[in-house]
Amino acid sequence: MDIQNIKVFSSAFESNHTIPRKYTCNAENINPPLEFISIPEKAESLVLIMDDPDAPMKIFTHWIVWNIVPIAKIDEDSIPGVEGINDFRKIGYGGPCPPSGTHRYFFRVYALDKQLGLKAGTSRKKLESEMIGHIIAEGELMGKYSKT
Repeated sequence: MDIQNIKVFSSAFESNHTIPRKYTCNAENINPPLEFISIPEKAESLVLIMDDPDAPMKIFTHWIVWNIVPIAKIDEDSIPGVEGINDFRKIGYGGPCPPSGTHRYFFRVYALDKQLGLKAGTSRKKLESEMIGHIIAEGELMGKYSKT
């Protein structure tokens, strides 16, 4: 099965540019608005995973959400679906908060052919194992952030 491409963008920042301070641990720590183009009609739900591959020890998970209604946007400061636990050990969004330097933050969206029967607070590992074989489209937006 071919996996289609979803275009992901934000009205708050451009791809490969700086994520505004408002969305980070240095300010309001709320999720930025996100928009999607080309969600397949047969998508039953969306999954969003935000992470930082530049973290010192491992890829750091900032936000995981599933069973998002397959619509074209996620509003700023919203809970669009069921949220899992992030690497801050909290349920919900944890904004960019690099210990040093400039880090990259990926907002990846996946369109699935089903809803997932996972409880809030589920881990990323469990979420990803449930997604296997059900991804029909995906896309990503990358932004950068540095505390300085």
